[in-house]
Amino acid sequence: MTTSTSSSSIRTGRSGGLLAVILLGQFMAILDATIVTVAAPAIRADLESSGAALQLVVAGYTIVYAMLLITGARLGRRFGHRRLFQAGLVLFTAASLACGLAATTAQLIAFRLFQGAGAALLVPQVLSLIQLTLDGAARARAFSVYSSVLSGAAVAGQILGGVLTGADIAGTGWRPIFLVNVPIGVVLLAAGVRLLPADRPGATTGLDLPGLVTFSPAVLLLVTPLVLGRELGRPVWGWAMVPAGAVFAVVFVATQRRAAAPLIPGCVLRSPGLVLAAASIFSMMAGYAGFLFTMALYLHDGLGLSPLRSSLAFVLSSVGFGAASLSWRRVPARFHRRVVPAGPALSAAGYLAVAFITARLGSPGFLYQVAGVVSGVGMGLAFSSVLSAALSRVMPVDAADASGVMSTVTQLGQVAGVAGLGAVFLGFPFGSVAAAAAVTNTGVAALVLLSAVFAAFLPRR
Repeated sequence: MTTSTSSSSIRTGRSGGLLAVILLGQFMAILDATIVTVAAPAIRADLESSGAALQLVVAGYTIVYAMLLITGARLGRRFGHRRLFQAGLVLFTAASLACGLAATTAQLIAFRLFQGAGAALLVPQVLSLIQLTLDGAARARAFSVYSSVLSGAAVAGQILGGVLTGADIAGTGWRPIFLVNVPIGVVLLAAGVRLLPADRPGATTGLDLPGLVTFSPAVLLLVTPLVLGRELGRPVWGWAMVPAGAVFAVVFVATQRRAAAPLIPGCVLRSPGLVLAAASIFSMMAGYAGFLFTMALYLHDGLGLSPLRSSLAFVLSSVGFGAASLSWRRVPARFHRRVVPAGPALSAAGYLAVAFITARLGSPGFLYQVAGVVSGVGMGLAFSSVLSAALSRVMPVDAADASGVMSTVTQLGQVAGVAGLGAVFLGFPFGSVAAAAAVTNTGVAALVLLSAVFAAFLPRR
């Protein structure tokens, strides 16, 4: 195998630098999914954007990102993970510069789509590089740091968006939320030349064009109404996209059965525990993303907090997520099997406590913060352990495809959580923000408990 050469070089002292490069790239990609939300009012005022156009500025990135993740993973397997990570980073950085200089809403929307495409190229390479260049305890630690990045970036996006927009640096308003990516991207590109392992020639893998041209529309048609439907009043075209997406999904499955090099090989889906782990992570991330979205609305609309103060209310929860992700391996090995379902169960208890607090229109005080830390710790224990359990059994040759699947599942879970729980919160029939928050947080707890059920049936190591 070609991975042995790169693996040995990484283990001789460059693993820290490698992880710093690829995970900071991942951090930027996730950050830009949320950083725009806080700046949306400033963008609307400056560019005179319509509501629908502004929603495309916010959501267009997510739609393209989700649609192209598995394609990005396959391209990495065919042309090299280093090459695709660097190419994605170039596109993402250039698009960020273009977003920061955009003169019209239409330009900003277009450049956001390119940003999402760049993220979709670089993000799948992160898990693939971890899989192929690290093993044993080093790989497990890398998965833990990866989980911390996921939790921290979403909250950091809201905080940084508020700080940069509010600072109005040199009268630039909202533009620094995009321009901040440019120097970071340039530094990562330079560091990647030295730290990323060289791509090695290996077995060529077909692109599965029938799979590509049916999977991407299926995701596009299913995700677009979830992301845009609520803001646009659930239009008829949105409802029509769902069955059309289902048709493309059925055709995609049919093409995979006949393809010589399927986009999602059956052997990947048959990897022990991968489907169960994917279901667990989908439910988990749907709950987590739904919690962040609906609680931001509760804190702003119900308690009247500013966007920045609202985002600060999630910091301790995110810290708990990150700390647990980094330290769960320190639990004695004989208890690791129990950590997998126990993490989501603990997290669900925290979310139920938040539901109780919000039912009384409670503020993000001491009890709320305790509940947030409990939910974050449980989520961190769960995500890292489930991801490690799933990918540790995947053959190296299938690492890219498995990474694409897990990255896509993570992203789709977040989209579904925001859309589903957001619809419950915003459409709550009784007109009480407190009651709406209590119901949606109970729904978050239920989703996380469902992830615990899936995790409980993961095969033993």
